[in-house]
Amino acid sequence: MKGRSKNGAEAPASGTRADRMRVRAAWMYYVEEMTQSDIAAALDIGRVSVVRLLAEARARGEVRVSLSGALAELTATERALEARFGLRSAVVAPAPGLSEDPSPAISAAIGAVLSDAVGSGMSVGLGWGRTLLDSLPFIEPRALEDMRVVSLLGGISQAHRFNPAEFVWRFAQIFNGDAFLLSAPAIVDSLETKTALVDRCGLRSTLDMAAKLDLVVLSVGGIARNATTFRTGYIAETDRRSLEKAGAVGDLLFHFLDRDGALVEHPINERIVSADMGAIRRAPERILASGGPDKIDILRATLAFLRPTVLVTDETTARRLLD
Repeated sequence: MKGRSKNGAEAPASGTRADRMRVRAAWMYYVEEMTQSDIAAALDIGRVSVVRLLAEARARGEVRVSLSGALAELTATERALEARFGLRSAVVAPAPGLSEDPSPAISAAIGAVLSDAVGSGMSVGLGWGRTLLDSLPFIEPRALEDMRVVSLLGGISQAHRFNPAEFVWRFAQIFNGDAFLLSAPAIVDSLETKTALVDRCGLRSTLDMAAKLDLVVLSVGGIARNATTFRTGYIAETDRRSLEKAGAVGDLLFHFLDRDGALVEHPINERIVSADMGAIRRAPERILASGGPDKIDILRATLAFLRPTVLVTDETTARRLLD
């Protein structure tokens, strides 16, 4: 049986005290439009705790925000991107403050796009990265029939926030689909190790599935030292410098591209455990989602290399791409 709080929130019939507190704080903030300070006073907790509870509620998908209507200036930018880069569709999120990270806005936008793009009977290939992972709370859950989600890249050995395996299975859960993982490191020590993993450890079947995808969803990484790819320590600084020297401006699934959108020649290429890039480029629907000042060059390169059907980015990045 469910009860009601004095503020009108419907209390869950079960769950821990922390669960009830989190949902109540979210109700007060998003439904009753109370300030964070008023919520803190009502719940007898600190304002910092309120901020944490609201963030956790969003991350758990307990709060979903949707908007209708388009901003006229963004629509014009979207049409310009479509014409310039041969896109079927461009989705441009409003720009955040000048010094703010655009990733949250892009995550919200890609969540809305994926809610409409995924359907029963589809095979969906997923890349990885913070922008894609943070889109999960914005995807509308629904049960689909015969839906498969395939990881396009191996995992990482330490428990980082951006583990591709975690993103794949959580995405599959949203649609009641089946997840197929590349249960190996994204980068191994040698071609021999990669060959052994693929041929002897059951990865071939997943890679074969990745060759027959209906939709791929990808993001990109920059080449700077603070980019996610390098900040996690998964690729050594010596490799980063040599990739930069070889002309790389960033990566798509750890495949490093030069400014013109060509794969750079580098020994790391033989050590990547990922789906075949040719197969990814042949998928009928190719969604690319990324943005930020450090992604301009790699986005341009990926637009040339991947030729995506859909681009999701932010307003500032879109205008720089068009300059």
